[in-house]
Amino acid sequence: MGQSLDVIPVRAEESFPIHRLARYLEGKVVRAEGTPSVGQFAGGHANLTYLLTYPGVELVLRRPPLGPVAPGSHDMSREYRVLSRLHRAFSPAPEAFLFCDDVAVMGAPFLVMERKTGVVIRNVVPAMFGSGEDRVANRKLSEVVVDTLADLHSVDPASCDLADLGRPDGFLGRQVEGWITRWEAAQHEPNPLADDLADWIRTRLPKSPAPTIIHNDWRLDNMAVDPVDPGRCTAVYDWDMCTRGDPLADLGTVMGVWYEADEMPATLNPMPTSVPGFMSRAEAIERYAEKSGADLRDFNWYLVFGTWKLGVVLQQIFIRWHRGQTHDERFASMGAGAHRLFELAAARRW
Repeated sequence: MGQSLDVIPVRAEESFPIHRLARYLEGKVVRAEGTPSVGQFAGGHANLTYLLTYPGVELVLRRPPLGPVAPGSHDMSREYRVLSRLHRAFSPAPEAFLFCDDVAVMGAPFLVMERKTGVVIRNVVPAMFGSGEDRVANRKLSEVVVDTLADLHSVDPASCDLADLGRPDGFLGRQVEGWITRWEAAQHEPNPLADDLADWIRTRLPKSPAPTIIHNDWRLDNMAVDPVDPGRCTAVYDWDMCTRGDPLADLGTVMGVWYEADEMPATLNPMPTSVPGFMSRAEAIERYAEKSGADLRDFNWYLVFGTWKLGVVLQQIFIRWHRGQTHDERFASMGAGAHRLFELAAARRW
C-alpha cells in the first residue's frame, strides 16, 4: 500500500490471532517465515488492510470489514483472482500470492499480496508536491487519475487470463438493481430524494459501450504515485469489485467526487479538486474521451449514477456504525455525507 506513514497499530476491535496466521502462511508464501510484526493501514473505510513485516519481505493482507456485508461486495476471492493475473498486463496492480477461505485462521476470508509503495493522496496535496500551491504538480495529479484509468480500460483481458471475468452482458442493469437493493437495506430513515434518484437512474438506463476490465471504485486515494513524480502511478489498490463491464461506470464513479468550485464536497472527499491547476471535471472528462476514444454523449447519466452510488456507499458505512457493528467514530458523520451526495446527484441531473 502507501508509505509507512499510513500504517498505525492494529485497532483493538480489528485485531486477530497473529501466531495462528503466521503458522498458516509459513511455507505457503515465499519468505513468510516466523511471526511478522503487524500494522494496519489507516486510510480505508471498508475492507481491513494490514501490513505484515517479516525480516525478508513486507506483505499486505486484506479481509472484509467486521459485521454483515452486502452480497457481492468485499469479495476477497474475486480480488485474489484478479490480482494474481492482472499484474502481467497492468503494472500498477499488485500481485496476489494467496487466498484463504478458512475463517478459522483469522475470522474471515483473506488474501495476501505484495506491497506496492508510493504516495497516497487523501484530501490535501502533501508538502512534497507543493502543499497544493504547485500548479504543475496539481495538474499532474489530476491527469494521472484519468490516464491510468484509460490505461486500465485498454487492457486486453485475454492477455492476463481474465477473458472470462464477470458477466458483461447486462452488467449495467444488474449494477443499478444491486445498488438500489443495497440502498434499501442500508436505510435508517426515509429519504424521498434518494428514492427519486433511484427511480430516475433505473428508468433511463443507457446502452453500454463494449466491455472492458473495470475497477469499480476508481479515485485518487485508491492509487499511489511516485514520490518524485506525481504524474506517475506506482500502484492501484482495492480490487475487490473488479470485473468486466461498462467502462463509463468507472469514469462516473471518479467524476462523482470530482467537485467543481461551486460544489460543496461531501464527507467523502478523496481528491483535492479545488487546488489551482487541477483539471476541472469537464477537462477530465474530455481528456478521458481523447485517451480512450469513448463516446460520452450519455455521460450525464453515469455522473448522476456514480454520485448517487457513492452516497449509498457512505450510507452502508454509516449503518454499520449506527447498528453498533463497528465503533470507529470516523463513520459517525457518514450518514450526513450520504445525504449531501444525494443532493449533489440531484443537482447534477439534467
